[in-house]
Amino acid sequence: MNTLKNTGFADRLSAAAEARKAQLERAARAKAAAETPEAAERRATRQAIVAARAAREAERKAAKLAERARQAAALAAAQAAEAAALAARLQAEKAAADAEFAERTAREAAEEAEKQAARDARYAARKARKRKGR
Repeated sequence: MNTLKNTGFADRLSAAAEARKAQLERAARAKAAAETPEAAERRATRQAIVAARAAREAERKAAKLAERARQAAALAAAQAAEAAALAARLQAEKAAADAEFAERTAREAAEEAEKQAARDARYAARKARKRKGR
């Protein structure tokens, strides 16, 4: 620290010039290192790795989309089968209700016919009694 305090203006200027020169030399060395065949090979390797990673990611996305499409198709098929089963069940229930209605109507008609026959028989018996009594 003592040397920093005792430096003059010229010393500071020369130190700054040396620092700039050292920085330029470091930049030149880095540029030269970047232009070597080994560096170009490393860059090409990194680019190949990046391209392979992107290809794997695209493949995973395509597989995921295909799986979603398969699941959607399976769901649609299941829903269609469920809708068909529901329609068949409703149709069977309607047919059963229609058959039950027809049976009930026929039974009521038969009961009504029996009642009518019983009424007719009573009427005929009453008429017969009146004729005997005359």
